[in-house]
Amino acid sequence: MTRTDTRHAIDPESAKTLDTTDLRRHFHVGDLFAPGEIRLIYTHYDRLILGSAVPGDGTLTLDHVAETGTPGFLDRREMGVLNIGDAGTVTVDGEAHALERGEVLYVGMGAGPVEFGGKGRFYVLSAPAHRTCPTRLVKLKDARRVELGSRETANERVIIQFLHPEVVETCQLLMGYTQFQPGSLWNTMPAHLHDRRMEAYLYFDLPEDARVFHFMGEPSETRHIVMANEEAVISPPWSIHCGAGTAPYTFCWAMAGDNVDFADMDMVAMEDLR
Repeated sequence: MTRTDTRHAIDPESAKTLDTTDLRRHFHVGDLFAPGEIRLIYTHYDRLILGSAVPGDGTLTLDHVAETGTPGFLDRREMGVLNIGDAGTVTVDGEAHALERGEVLYVGMGAGPVEFGGKGRFYVLSAPAHRTCPTRLVKLKDARRVELGSRETANERVIIQFLHPEVVETCQLLMGYTQFQPGSLWNTMPAHLHDRRMEAYLYFDLPEDARVFHFMGEPSETRHIVMANEEAVISPPWSIHCGAGTAPYTFCWAMAGDNVDFADMDMVAMEDLR
């Protein structure tokens, strides 16, 4: 079973007028992982699709999705798959790829139907593509690790890059996740913007009774969204994207847009945040 929801783009002036309910309706993604289902969110921000596949006791096939306007889901798209559950398999073009927890599979444009199986909880990200890049499984040991932050500023962390130009060739999709050292809770602070591409976060490995306060909005008009475990948030190109948790957590970040330069960021000074 495949369920798809559509999120239309909101401009920053309109976002200023949203109350908590409307802010969550446009940018927050809850109830994402459901056993026996594929759930997708089609966004009008760079046409990124985010979603999940939880095979449970059977298998799930991602093929035709009406919102893409093509016979097959990957006819004009590329895809990244992160497993945040137990071991599972993702079968592409007849080849089964075994994904352990924390591993990422890149699937190139035109690969055909994709089948999910095993005990995995698969987080799915897809962006339009203009050429085919080779499908490739990226093990944790093969990812690029960047250590940043400090204990003194409560943001000592490691950024683990999977879909990145120095690891895997893609058209426009960038993807990885960030893990924190004990006692560090702030992500991506000081904040930044990148008007040339949008971003999406999935918060996971968060205790059920804990929350992350995700900050968004223009630097002069910040808002927050309260996030629980395995919930996602859509970040428009005009918005900051940062947060702090009440307990340790991991977040998967993904970007789509004008380029694949991970360092293409416009930093926001702390004194400019409101």
